[in-house]
Amino acid sequence: MLNHGHILTAAEMQAAEQRLIDSGTSVIELMHRAGTGAADYIWRAAPRCPTLVFCGPGNNGGDGYVIAQALLEKGTDVAIAASGEPATDAAKNAKSLWQGQTYALDDARPAKQFVDCLFGTGLTRPVSGSLLNHHQRLFDGAGRRVAVDLPSGIETDTGAALNPVSRYDLTVALGAFKPAHYLAPAFGFMGYLVGVEIGVDAASAVQLLARPTVEVPKTEDHKYTRGLVAVVAGRMSGAAKLTALAAQRSGAGYVKIFAGPDFSSPNHSIVVETHENGVQLQEQLSDDRIAIIVIGPGLGRDSHAEKLLDLVLDIEKPVLLDADALILLGSKGLGRLKGRSSPVIMTPHTGEFATMSGNGKGSKIDLTKILAADSGALVVHKGSDSVIANAEGAVSLAPSSSSWLSTAGTGDVLAGMIAARFANEKDAFLAAKQGQWLHGRAAKLARPAFSPEILIDHIPKALQECL
Repeated sequence: MLNHGHILTAAEMQAAEQRLIDSGTSVIELMHRAGTGAADYIWRAAPRCPTLVFCGPGNNGGDGYVIAQALLEKGTDVAIAASGEPATDAAKNAKSLWQGQTYALDDARPAKQFVDCLFGTGLTRPVSGSLLNHHQRLFDGAGRRVAVDLPSGIETDTGAALNPVSRYDLTVALGAFKPAHYLAPAFGFMGYLVGVEIGVDAASAVQLLARPTVEVPKTEDHKYTRGLVAVVAGRMSGAAKLTALAAQRSGAGYVKIFAGPDFSSPNHSIVVETHENGVQLQEQLSDDRIAIIVIGPGLGRDSHAEKLLDLVLDIEKPVLLDADALILLGSKGLGRLKGRSSPVIMTPHTGEFATMSGNGKGSKIDLTKILAADSGALVVHKGSDSVIANAEGAVSLAPSSSSWLSTAGTGDVLAGMIAARFANEKDAFLAAKQGQWLHGRAAKLARPAFSPEILIDHIPKALQECL
């Protein structure tokens, strides 16, 4: 079973394999490990299923020859469709050991199961022309489709689709999981994801988000030691209320909403402190017992909202910036964040992220790391493939949880959850990882189709799994 902990880029994977080779493990041996391991997964998922393995010219194609031979020895009716002669020594060796039938692409016919070994890690150009046509023809003619390492046409580090890609039933990662296994749009094509261990031992700055361990409050704890979360409300009250409720259900000891006149609390235990002007609000937020200030949900983007944001940023306390606060901040305000001594957490979705960082080139991981470094903030780049990065370059990648989260208000809930976890942990990166995991797990527990309020109701169930 392959370790999900570390995620390697194409270059990191190549370097890790080279270290194995330099230590005395041959490429042929690595190919044997990868191919026989992948064949075991394919066999267990669909034993004796008539199979066509589509082999390219490189080492991914060589893996395909090993897979085909292993399946043949298990009694599978298997053949190979080859795009051409193998181009590497290891692939040539694998072909020499193959005892079954090989077809040129024009002569190949679909089988019940299609195994894609055309291109794997490191592809930088699209599959096109007759090669793509044959791939699609054989893919469409199968009832079951397996990708080895990556579906052909997927860029390893960004998850981009370089050519039209269809959904596979199973993807078998070789040696290590890659960013594309968890980044959109690629992860949507993977189907069930498994991995084969080949002996690679490499650390990476990018790790997969795992279920956290959350400590139960100590006997001596009270509402302030567990953390007071302050939510600054704007003119749209609903979002701030969702954030406050989520913070309360995620373990905050105390939640207050700071709002203008006539703001009503979402429940009796969430205190609303009203203010008439900025001076009064600044005085309220200067309370030393406040663990973190959340601003952005329902804030608005008018001059009043700008004044509220400026006021909060003038207070040297931990702060979480979400939604409208991020739009108001924009790229010009990032320098202001970097000079702060207290932690800053930003939780942008794709549009808000673009407002702050522009349309830079690179993977979602790279762009998130750049924004974190430029701002000095902990950044939670939200989406179906959420990326969490701190200013030091550490990254946590959250796998897709529930597509039902694509509804208004769930981002406000996440802001409250992360704030509550920070109030407890006093560690921005840890709080973001805990909040993100709990958010995804609560969504799965809520099942379709849920409102933000239903999502909040399932937070304690998700939290229970972490104790």
